[in-house]
Amino acid sequence: MGLSTTFIRPGNTMNVAIIGAGVMGLSCACELVDRGVSVTVYDQSSRLGQSACSWFAGGMLAPWCEQERAEPAVLQMGLQAIDWWQKHTRGVHKNGSLVISLQRDRRDLKHFAELTQNHRWLDHEEIGELEPDLSGRFEKGLYFADEAHLDPRDALLQLSVYLETRGGAIRFGESVQAEDLQADRILDCRGLLARDRLPQMRGVKGEMIILESREIHFGRPIRLVHPRYPIYIVPREDNRFMLGATMIENDKRSRISTRSMLELLSVVYALHPAFGESEIVETGVDLRPALPNNLPVMFTEKNILVINGLFRHGFLLSPALAMQAAQAVLDEQKFLQMGRCA
Repeated sequence: MGLSTTFIRPGNTMNVAIIGAGVMGLSCACELVDRGVSVTVYDQSSRLGQSACSWFAGGMLAPWCEQERAEPAVLQMGLQAIDWWQKHTRGVHKNGSLVISLQRDRRDLKHFAELTQNHRWLDHEEIGELEPDLSGRFEKGLYFADEAHLDPRDALLQLSVYLETRGGAIRFGESVQAEDLQADRILDCRGLLARDRLPQMRGVKGEMIILESREIHFGRPIRLVHPRYPIYIVPREDNRFMLGATMIENDKRSRISTRSMLELLSVVYALHPAFGESEIVETGVDLRPALPNNLPVMFTEKNILVINGLFRHGFLLSPALAMQAAQAVLDEQKFLQMGRCA
């Protein structure tokens, strides 16, 4: 469907307000300024990332790996992510993903392969060539060569700079109601704060640990197949690694639990004993906004477009959703047809 271009006529610039400066809100803002729209983002926090669950994300752009647990729609939307992030930020590492298992979980690794696509099996020599620090430690692995990763915090910062250098604005420390804003269109990207519009939304608790080790060097995210939940370790700058993440069905944003700490650290120690000498730089907890089917939703109420329910796929799905949102904002007929579908 073609986009309306009336917004670019002199003196007729569309004005859009976005509530929420997490990955969804900022992605929508950048997509809209790309199309000539005047954008202001409002966030109740005093600074970037203070209350956004995307601040504690893994940053894996891994649509093929996500096939193991996610619906087919996640793959279809996620295929657009890498190109979009490369356009709007620096620091996208296209080194693929490696999936391995401990000997006792070899059956689970085979099951992972059966549920996913676009990978190839590696033997122990090939694993060592790909990740020298794992040489001789694992017999079999799966390599997803077309996947990538980024640093979520740096990516959010770059999106904010991208927006502001193109005339957009972010106003922190402002708690606003959509109905009170004066704008042609309003995007509600508040995550769990939007339960007034989506009462069926729940929080899924995720816990993470940031480690620092000068003895280990990985070039890509490594997923270790686990019977209870996916465990991954993602390389960061300055010899740091992000270790996550649990998926606990409660909506209490509290400190990391002892059980989760022990489980995550024991698994990463099994990945490589040198992690036993690493330092814990930070622990964090987030609450992922999820709907009953764990898929995102987008619908309109008057002049408000609600986008929510990204679950654990914020950085993977936000580009596709932002492009859909921009199309709806600029095409009045499409906007009105969306209606409430949640």
